[in-house]
Parts: sequence; C-alpha cells; structure tokens
Amino acid sequence: MPITIPFDNSYARLPDSFFAHQRPMPVIAPDLIAVNQRLALELGIDPDMLGSLEGIAVLAGNALAAGSEPIAQAYAGHQFGNFVPQLGDGRAVLLGEVIDQNGIRRDIQLKGSGPTPFSRNGDGRAWLGPVLREYIVSEAMHAMGIPTTRALAAVSTGQKVQRESALPGAVLTRVASSHIRVGTFQYFAARQNTEALQVLTDYAIARHYPEAEGALGLLQAAIVRQAKLIAQWMSVGFIHGVLNTDNCHIAGETIDYGPCAFMDRYHPETVFSSIDQRGRYAYQNQPDIAVWNLAQLATSLLPLMGGDKDVAIEKATEAVHRFADLFQSEWLNLFRAKIGLRSAEEGDAALIGDLLARMTAGDADFSNCFRALGTAKARDQFSNPAAFDQWAPAWAARRVRDGSTEEEQATLMERTNPAVIPRNHRIEEAIQAGVAGDFAPFERLNRVLSNPYSEQQKEADLTRPPQPEEEVLQTFCGT
Repeated sequence: MPITIPFDNSYARLPDSFFAHQRPMPVIAPDLIAVNQRLALELGIDPDMLGSLEGIAVLAGNALAAGSEPIAQAYAGHQFGNFVPQLGDGRAVLLGEVIDQNGIRRDIQLKGSGPTPFSRNGDGRAWLGPVLREYIVSEAMHAMGIPTTRALAAVSTGQKVQRESALPGAVLTRVASSHIRVGTFQYFAARQNTEALQVLTDYAIARHYPEAEGALGLLQAAIVRQAKLIAQWMSVGFIHGVLNTDNCHIAGETIDYGPCAFMDRYHPETVFSSIDQRGRYAYQNQPDIAVWNLAQLATSLLPLMGGDKDVAIEKATEAVHRFADLFQSEWLNLFRAKIGLRSAEEGDAALIGDLLARMTAGDADFSNCFRALGTAKARDQFSNPAAFDQWAPAWAARRVRDGSTEEEQATLMERTNPAVIPRNHRIEEAIQAGVAGDFAPFERLNRVLSNPYSEQQKEADLTRPPQPEEEVLQTFCGT
C-alpha cells in the first residue's frame, strides 16, 4: 500500500512549458542510509513511515506516495559565463510540495532518480559520494543558520553508477523553499515568452516575496537576499564552487552542493572545484559573481518592467548596483561579530582586513583562528605568532571602545564562530567508509555538526585541520 504525504503541488499547476511530467526511475535494491527525523516532523511527515519498506520505495523512486505529481523542472543558465538555453532537472524529480508546520510551502525532490527529458545524454543518477557530501554540508549549513536546501533522506540503490569508475549509486531526498533559479527566468526570457515570464514572476512573488511589487520589486528583494547569503558564506569560509545562474536560488537559499568546500587555511583565492580551472568561483570572487548573476536576472525581467526600455534598464541597473553596499554592510556586521564587536566604527573594515591579510601570510586556519580569538591560543594559529601579536593591540583598543563587557564579547564570538565545520578530509573519510558499507563516520559527522557552535570535547578531533597527507585539494560535481 503506498504511503501518503500531504502534497499540495502548486508548481505542477503552472503551464506545461514550465516542466516535463516525469516519474522517477526504479532502482534494483534500495536500502535506507538515513532519515532526517527532525526535518520530517517539521514537514508533517512521520519519520517511521519514511523508514518503512513502503517509505524507502518512495525515497528511492520505486513507488509514488499518494498525492505526488512528479515533474522535472525546466530552466536555462550561464555555466562558467557561457549561456546554455536549456538545462533543467537532468537528474532530479520534484515529487511535490507540502505546507510545513510553520505554514511554509516546501518542495520535496529526489536527486539522482534517473534520466529526464533534460538529461542531455546523462544517466540521471548520483553516486554515493555527492549524496553524502550534500547531506552533510547542507545540514551543517542549516545548523549554522545559513539559508539552504535541506536533506530529508538518503538511500543506496544497489546498483553501480559509471563515473571515472563503477561507483555505488544513491538517491538524495532534498527539501527546498522552492527550486526556482535565476536560470528559470532566463529560460523564458531566452524564448521571448513574456507571458510565461509574467506567470513565473507572479508565482515567485506570491511564494517568496509577497510584499514585492512587480518585476522590479522581485529583483530588488532577490538582491537583498543574495547579499545576505553571500556574506554568510564568506563569514564561515564556505566556497560554493559552481555558482552558475542555474545554481543561484531566487529566494537566497544555498542550492546545488556539488564541488563545494569549507576552507582550512585561509586564502582569498582558494578554489576547490575540479572544473574551475581559472578560479571564477574562488572564495574572494563570490560577491562579484553574485552581482553578475543578478544582472542576468535583471536582464531577464526587463520585458516586464514597463514600456520605456531605457527607464527599465536604468531602474534595474540601479537595483543591481545596490548589491555592493548591501553586501559590504552585511559582511561588516558578520565579521564585527566574529571579532566580538557590537558597535560600528569607520575603521572596522581595515581592522578586519588586516587580520585576514595576516591570516593569509601566516597560514592560519580560518575557522580555528576566529574560534580562538580572545584566548591565549589565537596566536598559535599563525605560523609566525608575532603577526597576531602586532595586530592584537589595535583590536584590544577597539574592544574597549565597543562598550560591551569582555563576557558579552566572548559570548558573541562563540555564537558567530563555529567550533566545528564539515572539513573536506572528514567528509572524504565518511564517503570512503560509506562506500565500504560503514556509515558510522557519516552519522557521527551529522550528529556533531548539528551543534556547530558548541564545544564538544569528546569530538575535538573533528576540529583539527588536515595533515598534509589528509588534504583534499579538489572536489567534484558528481555528474
């Protein structure tokens, strides 16, 4: 008997040009790896039901829950700056939408569920490694308070996926506030389908920005969200790795964890993605790329901004240019908090920039260095501790001027500097163990990362940077 999920599928009620009807492709021998019990309860779904044989069949794509209307969504996108007019869900199927316990509409999607009309000759499958990586990293991001898609479940498929070798297959069940991307707007703009573009704009406003007025209002709201999101990424040393327009969420959620990574040693030019040969999506470039992506959104929305094209271009350009100030303000607020400051002074950006420059020169671990601020261990994060000693007096004087107590500053730093992050080498350990059938490291990482701002002495080894032989210098998309 099929399980029931309380679906209410608004996207499937849009015109057929928005998607293709597509059932997931069955797998040979599905087996449960994990169910996110807290998230299931948030969605109004019984986690025990998901863990049953009937539930596993739905999570693997072997059966449909009652009320599901599976579709693969259409979108376009700029990939490394090159426009591709048709991308779409090439290995994902949206099962449907639910209204969660907070009254928020959320998508439930299978990722790695087989080919769709948008697969472009791909197999539509996912191998185990990227599924575990996305599960770990997306849930860690959520625990840090950063807007993100979520991981509801992971299952193995019992069959191999061909990549550089034959690898074990898996399916991720992903939850999102929607799967609308900048590339979704580009899809209809490229076809000069103004009617569909208007429908999409109205839908996105109703779902994400009910206070926004028209296409310009949608653009302005999306710019604010993206500025906040990218600043949050920067504040924890996160590198998305493939920030194409089709991976840029219209509501400012982190989406599509492919070759993503968190920095160990701080360097602004850090790149992990194996396909980013020129550093387009390096850590320091993420704000500029976000502006570039938003400019593509603005261009797509121009036909809906009134009859006078010159006026529309002027208003859209003005909106996009606001990103820099919005981002800088958010970045400063976050990094002030990271060094314990509650107030604002004109010289704060220079003070923070000086610390970051010294961290680069001193091979300091990004997360551990900020976490250690205010303790005697901070200087030990630098290959030359004198570099920190030279910076510390200006910081101490600034903390005095801040006006808050040392205890308040220490508490602020503890709440904004995670003690533990999903380090690349630990994720790789979890993946390799999972390939061998041992998911204990995966489960441990998820448990510890669910409380990233807490000192967990028994799990202190997870805060250790990698030894040279443990370093993971490249991450991969998985396709």
